[in-house]
Amino acid sequence: MDQKSLGVIGGMGPKATAVFFDKVIENTVAQRDQEHVDMIILNHATIPDRTTVILEGTEERFLQAVERDLALLEKAGVAHIAIPCNTSHYFYDQMQAMTSVPIIHMVDETVRLIRDRYGSGLKVGVLATSGTMKSGVYARACEKYGMEHYAPDEAAQAQVMKIIYSNVKRDMDFSPDELQVLIRELQEEHGCGCVILACTELSCIELGPDYVEGVVDAMQVLVERSITLSGRSVKGQA
Repeated sequence: MDQKSLGVIGGMGPKATAVFFDKVIENTVAQRDQEHVDMIILNHATIPDRTTVILEGTEERFLQAVERDLALLEKAGVAHIAIPCNTSHYFYDQMQAMTSVPIIHMVDETVRLIRDRYGSGLKVGVLATSGTMKSGVYARACEKYGMEHYAPDEAAQAQVMKIIYSNVKRDMDFSPDELQVLIRELQEEHGCGCVILACTELSCIELGPDYVEGVVDAMQVLVERSITLSGRSVKGQA
């Protein structure tokens, strides 16, 4: 199998980037160092906050910053680029226009996997930043693949933002309790047949075994697609 290098634009946030790196290693079939994925990781922690620029209408600040990262990775000769940040995919078309290197579309890959796994017509709950929700990237993807998109109400969305920005980004608190309550509410009270963890900070939280069923982690989808596109095999799929 042809082995290719992977470029990663990280730092959104740094902990999520570290988790992505660990997950690629943990999920790759490899018996020695040389069988793992070659990666170039840019931990661009000072890149403008994606939710902030979307809500403020200052998207150009983000695009100017990420353009340099894309140029560096293209010059380095990577075959594909992964960006472990759901909100950044609001800018997917603009970013892809900046480089000839294919950027893996985490949102599209995630929703397509759900359609293939569960079938069309499913009601899908999305837990993400307010920037991601406002951008509509998951709503459009759900419509594209024939599924119903469900967004949390205002109170629940405020709780999601607290978990992302206070618990994980600031305090490094990875307790699953609050997140698990939100998942159960979407499943039991709002009839969601699947819940997407659509923020890589949420991917840093390990759910209890009773909460894994019916939950799809967008970062895990990106991890597995990154491995296969790099010419390696995913554990359990080899």
